[in-house]
Amino acid sequence: MNAYLSLLPRPATVEQQTGICRLSGEMPLKVIGSAEVAWLARRFLSGLRPAPRDAGEPGNTTETTWLAVNVAPGRPAGGYTLQVAEEGVTVEASDLEGVSGALTTLRQLLPAETWRGAGAPADGWSVPCGRVTDAPAYAWRGAMLDVARHFFPKRTVLRYVDLLAAHRYNRLHLHLSDDQGWRVESRLHPRLHEVGAWRPSTRLGPDGVPDGTPHGGYYTLDDLAEISAYARSHGIVVVPEIDVPGHTSALRAAYPELGRPGEEQAVLDTVWAGGSSLSPTEPVVSFLRDVLGEILDATGTPYLHLGGDECDMSWWAEDPAIAAEMAAHGYTEPRLMHGHFLRELGGHLAGRGVRMVVWDEAFVTGGVLPDTIVMAWRGHEVAERAARTHDVVRAPLFPTYLNFDQSDLPAERRSEGGPITLDDVAAFTPAPAGWPDERRARVLGGQWQVWSEWVPDERHLDYLAFPRACALAEVLWSGGVADPAEFAGRLAIHLARLEAAGVEYRPLAGPHPWQTGGTGAWRRSGPGRIEETKKWVELISREP
Repeated sequence: MNAYLSLLPRPATVEQQTGICRLSGEMPLKVIGSAEVAWLARRFLSGLRPAPRDAGEPGNTTETTWLAVNVAPGRPAGGYTLQVAEEGVTVEASDLEGVSGALTTLRQLLPAETWRGAGAPADGWSVPCGRVTDAPAYAWRGAMLDVARHFFPKRTVLRYVDLLAAHRYNRLHLHLSDDQGWRVESRLHPRLHEVGAWRPSTRLGPDGVPDGTPHGGYYTLDDLAEISAYARSHGIVVVPEIDVPGHTSALRAAYPELGRPGEEQAVLDTVWAGGSSLSPTEPVVSFLRDVLGEILDATGTPYLHLGGDECDMSWWAEDPAIAAEMAAHGYTEPRLMHGHFLRELGGHLAGRGVRMVVWDEAFVTGGVLPDTIVMAWRGHEVAERAARTHDVVRAPLFPTYLNFDQSDLPAERRSEGGPITLDDVAAFTPAPAGWPDERRARVLGGQWQVWSEWVPDERHLDYLAFPRACALAEVLWSGGVADPAEFAGRLAIHLARLEAAGVEYRPLAGPHPWQTGGTGAWRRSGPGRIEETKKWVELISREP
């Protein structure tokens, strides 16, 4: 088969040419670009090195090919040209992201065995000559990992950086706080991680039985700096999220004075329960400025997500401190205070050159600045409304919530809902053709989400994310899945790469026996209710 027709995502233009190029870890490297570009190219070559040879066994002594990487202006962000010739390989790109994409393409042209950790032949690999010219359809191609409901250690996050880069994603959104856990160190306010980072037990849903097992963990600021630097070296930007003023039970367990006076505060053990909220007053804003500053210092990110979703404001008007601030600002409704609170934090971010990102509820309450990015999860209607005035990242529950199960098969493991199938994801259109051009132009891209209420470990994360994340990669990079049958053929080849890389994806025909729900706590309770869920999302998206 033409190797250039097996690439995923599908490149803009490909041309297989005559001849073969030999690649090995020892081939000379020529780099015109930054130290990060050189590191990425060296890392690619190190993956082509053979296992250690026995004494006396000859190595490759006839190496004449080379790898040249040239970073210079003139191409779209993330775009690249890859030229494979008999004498060597040339990568031309305008940035590190483009170099990462080109090297990913080059790796896909090699056998699936190159995705394993060792085992390269002593004389290197053969790759057919050809040329690829490519650029992404959307600038924001992301994935969100919820590390708050169930914590995933640093090694999992770093592994997912590799997997996202392998599919040409360029954003990693980390949901670092929620009712069930606070997941980042604070040296200024240490009770956040000392108290808020763990819970004594977990219940799977409101009808679940407490398991009596402590669960928790957090990333030190040094960990967060490492994750961000590692992601950046692969052309990926980390987008940290501190969800406020709702979803803050863990924060308020650590500092009860920031919430409703007299209310009992605890890190919640029910993985999908909601809690109360912070007080949207200046002392709380000041506290959060400290915390956000620590995160910005560690990551150097150009974006920070402030959440803003699903906030209980029912007690605000009755609280004297909140009522006094509302009166001082001339606000007559609690939701106006919600918007004020987020704008104050957004202004702090703007002062550091950082753009605020919010869920779409914050757009409705006015919790946005002119350059705020609205992450729209409640469907097409609210996304189009937001795109009239703001840049939008599409993250609709259907079909980008990959924590929902993948079929109506009884064997599927219990999840939050579903199904959202591979075909559903492949059919997603981030900027629908029916929208006016100016609103379509405000769609930066999209991302998938895995909320971890029902995702206790990395193996199940793999199962839920892949292969559906492959389909969304195609949508966001290529602009859509143009030919489903042709995509299915490329995906079948790509799954061999994932298997070699140790990704425990869901087989297309259904789960492996050890991936099913069985007859215990993870047994599926009944068929999915995705149509009911769609109607619910459509209804709440119309709320003022």
